[in-house]
Amino acid sequence: MDFIAKNIAEVAPSMTLSITAQAKALKKQGVDVLSFGAGEPDFNTPAPIIAAATEALASGKTRYTESAGILELRESIAAKLMVDNSVQYDPSQISVNCGAKHSCYNAILAVVNPGDEVIIPAPYWTSYPEMVRMVGGIPVIVETKRENGWKLTPDEFEDAMSPMTKMIILNTPGNPTGSVYSKDELKALAEIAVGEGIVILSDEIYEKLVYGGHEHVSIASLGKDIYDHTITINGFSKAYAMTGWRLGYTAAPKKIAEAIDTIQSHTTSNPTSFAQYGALAALQMDQQIVSDMRDEFDVRRQYMLGRLSNIKNVRVVEPMGAFYFLVDIEPMQIKSVNFCEKLLSKQKVAAVPGVAFGSEYTIRFSYATGLDIINAGMDRFEEFCSQH
Repeated sequence: MDFIAKNIAEVAPSMTLSITAQAKALKKQGVDVLSFGAGEPDFNTPAPIIAAATEALASGKTRYTESAGILELRESIAAKLMVDNSVQYDPSQISVNCGAKHSCYNAILAVVNPGDEVIIPAPYWTSYPEMVRMVGGIPVIVETKRENGWKLTPDEFEDAMSPMTKMIILNTPGNPTGSVYSKDELKALAEIAVGEGIVILSDEIYEKLVYGGHEHVSIASLGKDIYDHTITINGFSKAYAMTGWRLGYTAAPKKIAEAIDTIQSHTTSNPTSFAQYGALAALQMDQQIVSDMRDEFDVRRQYMLGRLSNIKNVRVVEPMGAFYFLVDIEPMQIKSVNFCEKLLSKQKVAAVPGVAFGSEYTIRFSYATGLDIINAGMDRFEEFCSQH
């Protein structure tokens, strides 16, 4: 007898987590592996955040909270969204979740019916299509072009739509591409979505990691109608080096927010109580810590760009956000899984195959690691590419 639900049986495990686990296992065996797979900052969580959570534990703040999170944190998030993103949400429209990944899933579950189509530009973060499948929706993958900076165009959006389209997922700054949509680019896509009654899921988890004079724009800030169609996703993992704390949040129109709260009340009950006080401290502390981390990422980004740009047989688009390079390996005509297996076997360099992001002839490097590792890794990668 097959006990596994059909929707779940069709879901693929996370390849990014799998690659990271493989690299860690080899390191434990004493193998000199240089890993570029992890999508998490290599910095420690800032001290004020740790202190606030420690104090919360010591003072007994370990019980259930409101299902959507403590009011003080939701009020602070609302203030942050107003100041940083020019969008006004009442705390009742905000739900604090167990990581931005959980936020995305809650939002999709709240909106997407079985059989509904969800447009996902590729290359995409690996979990989006699987989340859609888990709720019975149909992911509609739209391949974007390297010459367009891996960004969806209005024509590509319109060509992908059907009467069954319920949602479009936009991720800016983007994983795995590092692409950042401009205000005009977002407005053009938003106007199409509004005209067709399509919900926009805007994943903005990398908003604090933008470089080269580019600006992060929250799509919900571009007009009342757009705001009414948008679910904004954000969290604490990337900006504050809090990946293991598992805290993200949604901000949404009232009815959608209520549905997300209902979902959470029947699943996790609430996000971890004492971690929420750490998140509150993150928003209230001196944000120079965040700027300093971003500046360090930028140094690594520029260094890796220089190295990759001089390696034969690969092509790169300069990433303007997040902490990834999506490397085009099509000139070598080796599929991404095979490429990454050979790279790990021969050069002990771990990267993520682009097939995980819907882009077969690419691989992803994370530069959320030290310059010494980046330098050594690029030496090995260059040697590998020179042989193919």
